[in-house]
Amino acid sequence: MADNRWGRIILAGAITGAVLVAVNRGGDDERAAPRASVVPRSIDIPSLKLEAPLMKLGMNDDGEVELPPYEKPDTAGWFRHSAVPGDKGASVIIGHVDTKTAPAVFYKLRQLRKGQEIRVERSDGKVAKYRVESVEQVDKDRFPARRVYVDEGLRLVTCGGTFDWAKHEYRDNIIVYASLAKPA
Repeated sequence: MADNRWGRIILAGAITGAVLVAVNRGGDDERAAPRASVVPRSIDIPSLKLEAPLMKLGMNDDGEVELPPYEKPDTAGWFRHSAVPGDKGASVIIGHVDTKTAPAVFYKLRQLRKGQEIRVERSDGKVAKYRVESVEQVDKDRFPARRVYVDEGLRLVTCGGTFDWAKHEYRDNIIVYASLAKPA
């Protein structure tokens, strides 16, 4: 997957992310102090036998959401302008489906089913537990930015569908929607 494959998702995310950042900076949000020091460390999806470290992702100079580096295919990234998993709000974790030569961290993501558990370990030692509500495959031109970046819950995002060889990108995104089962 080339970096430009995420162009449409990035644009939607960047706009929504910028709004979230502006909103979070403007008020007396009681989560502001703990948020600065608590970050998610790892993700565990037992049904997929997936355990992976998490890195922080921000926005690049072009206003697009950063992606985990291709050199670390087994690492997913938490979008730091979203909620810390276990806290109130939308929490977004992004990972690659594959690289030029092998599957990556979210290769099996579309195999998740309703009710399956996702765990996110935080730097404060707490574990936020989520239950999968649904898995959606959506055309990148119809990416549901509000549902992913604003609505409550954990969102896991990767590429999927058929590969467009002319554009060197997948045509769709796979999005997992999960709700908090046990607060951190």
